[in-house]
Amino acid sequence: MRQKNNITEFVLLGFSQDPEVQKALFVMFLFTYLVTMVGNLLIVVTIIASPSMGSPMYFFLACLSFIDAAYSTTISPKLIVDLLFDKKTISFPACMGQLFIDHLFGGTEIFLLVGMAYDRYVAICKPLHYLTIMNRQVCILLLVVAVTAGFLHSVFHIVVVYSLPFCGPNVIDHFVCDMYPLLELACTDTYFIGLTVVVNGGAMCMVIFTLLLISYGVILSSLKTYSQEGRPVSNFPIDKFMTVFYTVITPILNPLIYTLRNSEMRSAIRKLLCMSVDS
Repeated sequence: MRQKNNITEFVLLGFSQDPEVQKALFVMFLFTYLVTMVGNLLIVVTIIASPSMGSPMYFFLACLSFIDAAYSTTISPKLIVDLLFDKKTISFPACMGQLFIDHLFGGTEIFLLVGMAYDRYVAICKPLHYLTIMNRQVCILLLVVAVTAGFLHSVFHIVVVYSLPFCGPNVIDHFVCDMYPLLELACTDTYFIGLTVVVNGGAMCMVIFTLLLISYGVILSSLKTYSQEGRPVSNFPIDKFMTVFYTVITPILNPLIYTLRNSEMRSAIRKLLCMSVDS
């Protein structure tokens, strides 16, 4: 049952109360968000519009870019708008919605990266059976598993927060409704709950990290074997800094990482842009 809650909104302290710092951050985050959206959506449109990009690798890349765009939109627009105002508030339902969507897309992306690592493993280590193993049904299944895992991860956090009483204060020393700042505001002892959240997130990250490490270790080992056989082949608190990194910086890095070194992707983007100009 939902416990007593006297809080209808939260006040976000953000990064700084200095107007000049807020103006500089507004310009920086607005530019980053626009580049993130343009870059990721361009990748999605290019892959959908290019018949030659029907391989599983590009299917996963399109999904990753869409998730990055959605993930960034969960946080960045409100962050940018809040930098224009002295008082930054968010209603309790909006806070819960932001927390849920943030962990949904964040968790989904982590599991999707495992699927992408498996795709690369099959492509490099079992090239003759690649299209048979990584057929359309398998790709969709991996995507569904990633979304389901992200959903369950997000539901866990929402259930935890909704079980807590909030009776004041309502000031969050952050720029987003995140789990740990909310636990600090609860009118009860949250040590055990916080430990559970840490174990949940830590266990998930460790499992995913281990799987990625094993996958890329096998890939590198295979590449080494093939090569030997002559075959071709500001002073912010750490939690705020980390949140900025994975909600603002990571979504803009993925399109750069996956497209700048991909000649087929660059060629397809140029063709798409030329078609747009000609039309």
